[in-house]
Amino acid sequence: MPWRYLIEGPWIVFIAYWAVGALKTRRTTRTETFASRYGILFLEIVGFVLLFRDDAAIGFLGNRVITRTYAMAVTGVALTWAGIALALWARWHLGQYWSARITIKEDHKLIRTGPYARFRHPIYSGLDLAAIGSALAIDRWRCVIGVCLIILGYWIKARREEGMLRAQFGDDFREHCRQTGFLLPRVRATSTSSH
Repeated sequence: MPWRYLIEGPWIVFIAYWAVGALKTRRTTRTETFASRYGILFLEIVGFVLLFRDDAAIGFLGNRVITRTYAMAVTGVALTWAGIALALWARWHLGQYWSARITIKEDHKLIRTGPYARFRHPIYSGLDLAAIGSALAIDRWRCVIGVCLIILGYWIKARREEGMLRAQFGDDFREHCRQTGFLLPRVRATSTSSH
């Protein structure tokens, strides 16, 4: 079974969509600092190298975490595809307001549609889920460390992004925070009344 292709395929789709989508964004009016951007980027790059590069398997990093089964590999592939699908869905809802950097765009709007109705950072959540799925399918210690770095990088980025959004949107963003989850979706309880 060509597991590597089943795992790398969605990531290639993601990169291609991102490259095309980056051509149609609004002008940036405010952005994060150089140190902020490249500190986070460093974590993410190291994480993805550990996740995908076989030559990063130095010493125990090349060992399996658990005995890999067919069911575990299939679950990993499914989580990878599901995570990428979530990230693409969220990216589509951001439209012209998306940026690879933490930014505020010209005439920036607070997006609350699609996955943004349930959580504030579904792109990061989708990429985290896809990384977990890929690690599960590959099953090496290097992948575990890589996923931890990827999740840490997106967690830091999400926190910094929220600071910028709070400054831009004030009470509207605070209300959005009350109604949504951070990296996990907030499930709203529905009340039912009997007649």
